[in-house]
Amino acid sequence: MTTQQYDAIVIGGGHNGLTAAAYLAKAGRKTLVLERRHVLGGAAVSEELYPGFTFSVCSYVVSLFRPHIIRELNLAKHGMEIIPLEASYLPLPDGDSLCRWADPHETRREIARFSKRDAEVYPEFGMAMNKLAQFARHIIDNKAPDPTSTRISDLMQLLKLSKAFNQLDPDLMQLNMQLLTMSAVEFLDLWFESPVLKSPMSVSGIIGTFLGVRSPGTAYVLLHHYMGEIDGAFRSWGFSKGGTGQISNAIANAARSFGAEIRTEAPVDRILIERGRAVGVVLPNGDEIRAKTVISGLDPHRTFLGLVGEKNLDPEFTTQIKRFKMRGSSGKVNLAVDRLPQFRDGRTGTHHLRGDVAIAPSIDYLETAYDQAKYGDFSSRPYLNVVIPSLVDPSVAPPGKHIISCFVQYAPYDIKEGASYWPNRREAFGDAVVDTLAEYCPGLKESILYRQVLTPWDLEQEFGLTEGNIFHGELSPEQLLFNRPASGWARYQTPIRNLWMCGSGTHPGGGIMAAPGELAAKTMLTSGAV
Repeated sequence: MTTQQYDAIVIGGGHNGLTAAAYLAKAGRKTLVLERRHVLGGAAVSEELYPGFTFSVCSYVVSLFRPHIIRELNLAKHGMEIIPLEASYLPLPDGDSLCRWADPHETRREIARFSKRDAEVYPEFGMAMNKLAQFARHIIDNKAPDPTSTRISDLMQLLKLSKAFNQLDPDLMQLNMQLLTMSAVEFLDLWFESPVLKSPMSVSGIIGTFLGVRSPGTAYVLLHHYMGEIDGAFRSWGFSKGGTGQISNAIANAARSFGAEIRTEAPVDRILIERGRAVGVVLPNGDEIRAKTVISGLDPHRTFLGLVGEKNLDPEFTTQIKRFKMRGSSGKVNLAVDRLPQFRDGRTGTHHLRGDVAIAPSIDYLETAYDQAKYGDFSSRPYLNVVIPSLVDPSVAPPGKHIISCFVQYAPYDIKEGASYWPNRREAFGDAVVDTLAEYCPGLKESILYRQVLTPWDLEQEFGLTEGNIFHGELSPEQLLFNRPASGWARYQTPIRNLWMCGSGTHPGGGIMAAPGELAAKTMLTSGAV
């Protein structure tokens, strides 16, 4: 049975798919979003998994979300509110700790306890990275440059980018080149001497990659996570009030206000292709929904190798997609606890816990965790990035009780027993995470009311993330810009006419930034494709 026709069908109700739908609907296009799960948001989702506790199940902090999208879609009106993180806290095994604060003077005093030189250099590092991040805005706020194109508009984009690069002073130019080639640790070694400072800073270089902090190319990923911006303040990270899913809900509310139709519990079986052209989608029951344009918010593997099928694709393109590395390497453990955790360093109050907590006591610790993953096992003592959102947003937990959210690396999708064996190791993985955190928080285990453990296999099965990759594909240098997701196909268009991409597997990549969805929609509208 064929139902009514739309101008655009968006497959997937993640935050990028919803963003694309909002821009298309705002431009007057009749738009339908189809989401497989019962709740919107994809990986940017909130769910009440235990009575009274609202978990940011997967994505848990906000930084990269583009400010102009908030303005253009009027997301504040629709319920989006970001609460800035106040600190980055590193507890140490010997009972000491390092805390970097929003106040630069407090941070300088903290760092000086470990290195007076680093305390003086730290502000200079921050200014240099902010300048590079502002240069990078020319890249992430525009579609990927095409160095092979002779079109006037593309040549003008390259000229504009070259002009912005040439405006950097020579030291920053060199720094930018180093970021593209060096490891996170090598890059930080250029600036700092204290391992206590370098260890928690280096981990930003491995998020979303199956690489170690000493692996070449991780320095750029460090910059990618340094491009946070909230209310005009660079390097700002925050919590979404009401949980991360509230961001997705705000975008969905904006899309609906412009006339978009959104359906949940509406999986798509395949993309309907006739004579090399996408003309709609087919549902599991055989029903067809037709549209002038189809936009996939799913990752490249799931889109092309699943919904499109190899028979409809050129073999060379298929080979590129198969080579696009997914390699999920992280998991998530969410806890509901009956009291606030107490760390062993003796700090009083809660201000040091109103941000993120890194369990990353040394570079060697991080490399050991990576070594285990390389040989097909989860890290017995992993890197953890921990947040307690209920401290700054009491709405997500009952009074006096808290949520502890643990991002975990490493947890390789391809464990030595095979990915399908993950359900048999899920609880052991959860135990390793809790045991590691409990080394720093006496009494943690006794406070746990509920535990959710998500392995890469779970992220794939439940949230549609191929191999559990949180960014729809690694953020390694060879998979960025005009190579994301395939050379010649980095501008949201695909080899199938009228089929477009808008997820994190496209430029500029992963994180809760909404840029892929925005840029895909604007590219389609500008080109007259929809």
